Amino acid sequence: MIKNVQLLLSVVVMLTLSNLNYAQCNDVTLESITNPGPYNVDTYTESDGLPNSPDYREVTIYYPTNGTPPYPSIAIVPGFTAGPASVRPWGPYYASHGIISIVIGTNDRNAFPDSRANALISALNTLEEENTRSSSPLNGQIDTEKFAVSGHSMGGGGAQRAAVMNSKIKAVVALCPWLPTFNRPSLDHSAPVLIFSGQNDGTAGPSQHANVHYEQTPNATDKLLYEIKNGNHSAANSPTGAQGNVGKLAISWLKSKLDNNSCYCSLINDQLLDNPATASTFETNVSCQTLSVDEIDVNTQLTTSIYPNPTNSYVTVESDFAISKSYEIFSLLGEHLASGNITTKKEQIDLSNLKPNIYLLNIDNQIFKILKTK
Repeated sequence: MIKNVQLLLSVVVMLTLSNLNYAQCNDVTLESITNPGPYNVDTYTESDGLPNSPDYREVTIYYPTNGTPPYPSIAIVPGFTAGPASVRPWGPYYASHGIISIVIGTNDRNAFPDSRANALISALNTLEEENTRSSSPLNGQIDTEKFAVSGHSMGGGGAQRAAVMNSKIKAVVALCPWLPTFNRPSLDHSAPVLIFSGQNDGTAGPSQHANVHYEQTPNATDKLLYEIKNGNHSAANSPTGAQGNVGKLAISWLKSKLDNNSCYCSLINDQLLDNPATASTFETNVSCQTLSVDEIDVNTQLTTSIYPNPTNSYVTVESDFAISKSYEIFSLLGEHLASGNITTKKEQIDLSNLKPNIYLLNIDNQIFKILKTK
């Protein structure tokens, strides 16, 4: 009887937490990440007093003027032979959503990815300096713990390489990235990376470039690969690409990874990646923590992980169970739907027969919330 009461109280607590999570995310919708975003944007260039740099040229900083600082920032560099105009649409888009953007050109438009990586790192250093320069409009406006990098083609390869070279980079957005296929440089870094590719890219074909980027980025690093249906090499040069889904994914990725706002992670998994019409394929290793609930049973201290969550088929239960444990699955209305036993420290539970919904997984009176998707 006592255990049943504990279970009932656990369900009530968990439903309360669920309602709080969803209430906190009410303002995070597909409409809230459209182009442009809610903030007014201004620009800052060398002609306005921005100090020049020996490591790049043709620089423009885009920044929000009516948000609440300090803001995260992103440095963006173009691809082989291209100038900053080729990726400039990203600057005002990010700034309109509260992310300061520095769009740069390279000193040598034929520069290879590692040179572009160094230019991106230098651009971030410029932002750090502007954050403390008294005459700068960016003085005190920048969160120097929240830096990201992005680039197109060789610039996308450079963005990946910059994350390897500099640990202050906390996120990467690679736009149809290119790296040499011979003696391919390391992609061993921990910065969460969003990789766009074009299905029909004749310059950086997905099988030779973006797919390899995804595979060679460590599995311990959060990563998402989104191949744009019928897209060419320039398919992700603007946030309007893929009917606007390129921009929506990018801003959600940065809000999730730079601002640690789990509502955007859920937006990615639950909506933007829900059978997207603009993707020929996609792959990710990211699950969203807002939909995970730690064990509530106060009488045990077992370490238990439930993943992936959300899921469209099965969940893996990984724990330090020393003996066999039973499990039951309930609807939110308390309807018993399934049961079984967990006999190993890592076991899968099949949910493929359940309709998309939220379910309660009870493992020996520990309650977990599971979101079953299509």
